[in-house]
Amino acid sequence: MAVVVALAILLGAGAFAYVEGKAWLEQTFAPPPDYEGNGEGTVLVEVESGQTSTQIAETLEDKDVVASVEAFMDEARSEERAALIQAGFYEMARKMSARSALDVLIDPENLVQNALTIPEGYTVEQTMRQIAEKTDITLDQLRAAARKPDALGVPDYADGELEGFLFPATYALPPKATAEDVLTMMVDRFDQAAQANDLKRRADQMGVTPLEALTVASIVEAEARRDEDVRRVARVIYNRLEVDMPLQMDSTVHYAVGKAGDVTTTSRDRRSDSPYNTYRVTGLPPGPIDSPGERALSAALDPAEGDWLYFVTVNLRTGETKFASDDKGHARNVEEYREYCRSSDAC
Repeated sequence: MAVVVALAILLGAGAFAYVEGKAWLEQTFAPPPDYEGNGEGTVLVEVESGQTSTQIAETLEDKDVVASVEAFMDEARSEERAALIQAGFYEMARKMSARSALDVLIDPENLVQNALTIPEGYTVEQTMRQIAEKTDITLDQLRAAARKPDALGVPDYADGELEGFLFPATYALPPKATAEDVLTMMVDRFDQAAQANDLKRRADQMGVTPLEALTVASIVEAEARRDEDVRRVARVIYNRLEVDMPLQMDSTVHYAVGKAGDVTTTSRDRRSDSPYNTYRVTGLPPGPIDSPGERALSAALDPAEGDWLYFVTVNLRTGETKFASDDKGHARNVEEYREYCRSSDAC
């Protein structure tokens, strides 16, 4: 009996080892996961300048274009033209075989040519004019679509407004894109940025609503030119709000009176009864004054530490900006700006 039991144990162990060993061998030497065929649906893929084949493969896997980085790399290693993939946007499908995906990328005819770039700090009107100029979509079509923000997917806290939610970026427009298609793409891209920056949670930590945080970001976008200043400008805004001090931001007055490109405001501008005139109205304006980019949005959610209440750009060519926490310091900075203007034609 003991011999039988021992033999059974040995046979069982051997069978287990065989099964596990076979599975290990299959897993180790089997080809990497790969889809079959040309895929389904459409997805826009950007190949950035300087990306390696591996980085391109990772992008494709992230977008579920290919099943695995390894499958794409196996195909790329056997294709000399893989080294000549051009930067740009490509219209591809989800769940493509690695070979099919590579075939799309190595053919320069597949580059999407109608790319649209919207700069940071554009208002809805400026954005629509840019789209109309660069595409076959008319301004009237865009304005009609913009009158229905909820249909474009703006978040609940947008209060039915579109300003601030057309995210500045470069977009690859699909053929025959409509006004609704383009504006929806931009709102979707805003949603991605909001989630990446954890907008709702971090705004709550700041003691403001998501819309208020976005409004701060839009002012920062308009007021700050240099990377080193964005978080400090955000701090000035929050500091003024905390002590119930009017923001007195020229950018909000420009928005109120419909100006663009001016540096300062006139006394007539500052007499406007618009709720966006932060010289007359204490607190934030009702909503964003432009579409802020990642930099300004991040600054609004993570302002610098400091007690500044004032700032002034003292060199309009370089964007050099000086900050002050009291009237005397600010007066000195303003005088430096005036001195600059006396010898410069930039003012």
